[in-house]
Amino acid sequence: MSGPATPAIGPAAGSAAGPTGDCPLCPRLAAFRAANRAAYPDFFNAPVPSFGELSARLLVVGLAPGLRGANRTGRPFTGDGAGEVLYPALQAAGFAKGTYGADPADGFRLVDARITNAVRCVPPENKPTGAEAVACRPFLAAEIAAMPNLAAVLCLGLVSHKQVLAALGRRQAAVPFRHGEAYDLGGFRLYDSYHCSRYNMNTGRLTTAMFAEVFGRIAADLR
Repeated sequence: MSGPATPAIGPAAGSAAGPTGDCPLCPRLAAFRAANRAAYPDFFNAPVPSFGELSARLLVVGLAPGLRGANRTGRPFTGDGAGEVLYPALQAAGFAKGTYGADPADGFRLVDARITNAVRCVPPENKPTGAEAVACRPFLAAEIAAMPNLAAVLCLGLVSHKQVLAALGRRQAAVPFRHGEAYDLGGFRLYDSYHCSRYNMNTGRLTTAMFAEVFGRIAADLR
């Protein structure tokens, strides 16, 4: 029996150009995607589109989809441990409404926020290579450019931070990654947080209170 048709990039991606369902730019990721389609035919198994409106003032940038998270569900941070941390934090700060059910059909919606990833396809062992991040960077640059009201970008982790700066053509040395830090980049502010991965939460590198403080600062700055 053949698997499902390759998912199309849906309207959640708005008018920001995103990769096609069979994006060939990264051979390793394309091969992994094909293997996952064979192993998990009911998974999304395609570049994961962004979630939220392009008119939002806040853009949250993660690293890449998780195999059994966004790669399965087709919505960023949906279905894995990181989403169980991110979505309640967004809601508590006023950036989301509804009940998060770890399912794109749960009716949960973002308010004045949008979520994307620096790398749109799931990588083996959750670790994209530098070349893969570079290949996907034009999509991140297009995402940022397509948001007319953008006032805040939250980078979840060092890789996200580096990719956002590179997409903007900014020097890394002038804007070092520091959890809880904020930088005025002219036109919008860049905020840094440790990634809300299960590993970081379990080890205490990031706590719920630390994460809430970051979102509280963003919300206060956008008032």
